[in-house]
Amino acid sequence: MNELSSETFFSALPVFVDFAGVADSHNYHALPAGWALATADIVDSSGAIEAGRYKAVNMAGASVISAVLNALGNNDLPFVFGGDGAIVAVPPSGAERACSALSAVQNWVGKELGLTLRVALVPVAEIIAAGREVRVARFQVTPDVSYAMFAGGGSSWAEARMKEGRFAVPPAPPEAHPDLTGLSCRWNPIRSRHGDIVSIIALPAGQGNAQAFEALVLEIVALAGGEEREGHPIAPEGPQIGLSGAGLSVETKAAPKGGRIRHWFVILGQHLLTAGLYRLGLTLGRFDPKAYRRDVARNADFRKFDDGLKMTIDIDPARFRQIEARLEQAAGAGICHFGLHRQDSALMTCIVPTALRRDHMHFIDGAAGGYAMAATRLKKQISDAPTAS
Repeated sequence: MNELSSETFFSALPVFVDFAGVADSHNYHALPAGWALATADIVDSSGAIEAGRYKAVNMAGASVISAVLNALGNNDLPFVFGGDGAIVAVPPSGAERACSALSAVQNWVGKELGLTLRVALVPVAEIIAAGREVRVARFQVTPDVSYAMFAGGGSSWAEARMKEGRFAVPPAPPEAHPDLTGLSCRWNPIRSRHGDIVSIIALPAGQGNAQAFEALVLEIVALAGGEEREGHPIAPEGPQIGLSGAGLSVETKAAPKGGRIRHWFVILGQHLLTAGLYRLGLTLGRFDPKAYRRDVARNADFRKFDDGLKMTIDIDPARFRQIEARLEQAAGAGICHFGLHRQDSALMTCIVPTALRRDHMHFIDGAAGGYAMAATRLKKQISDAPTAS
């Protein structure tokens, strides 16, 4: 692969539009060895969640994506939002800027959100040398937005090495502030319309059962697909217009200190204008609040594949029992490890460079711990699993 095609790797990938394609290995392509994975997660995110700091945890995870994309001036890179962390793949030309963005956002999360963010920049060449792959697919949710899916075990390997303290980036100067332009978390929690918001993580239990795990993924996707809108937590008309006080507080902190009061008034003014236009059935230039709400729902990232299946879906109790029973059966057969977490609402954290374009992105997680709590239960299941003698 030549240098130009390496730099434009993700934008040149073919897309698939049926989510079941996450289980098709033909949709995945090897990330070039010259790339790196910018990885991050919150230390003791479960403790922060138990203290009710859901918004702050999700904002910290999304801030990593925002900071790296802004630093590289490119929104079309492979990334995945994990609730309490994130992974962004960066090309060779962006490694130095990504390193600076990671250290700056680590500073910001510590100072402004009171959370400890681990960060690392892991070369793909190191992942390959360790016998893992980073394979990427491009799932197109709308003509304007695509999300990356990761397979091959490489992103999980990179996260594990980060937690060991390897590939850490140098600390940023105390005054460093990441560019978080577009990072937003204004929406109120989105209540379940069918019974429960369920966050699901299912990972393969070993290297030798790839086909069985792919079949399991298709079954779980099909079960969720029987729900209205395949379990999408947001109604087709979009979320209700509202302004979360916790979200307003956290988003205000994303601005540099000298401009925070102004930013607070800008956010409040935008909300009041949007609500007023919506209630009056009006538009303002190219901004149509009803169309924007619909695009929010369409662009939402409520399911993904990151070395395993991750979904936050709105399902009824009977369907939840079906999914849980199938996962328990697969875990008993040594096909997967899994974690589930039920709650009554979902949270949404967003990257909206401008509301006048249709490529804004919206990350869904459970409002009472979501992926972080599901991951905690998954880890306990792995630790409790009997070891072969």
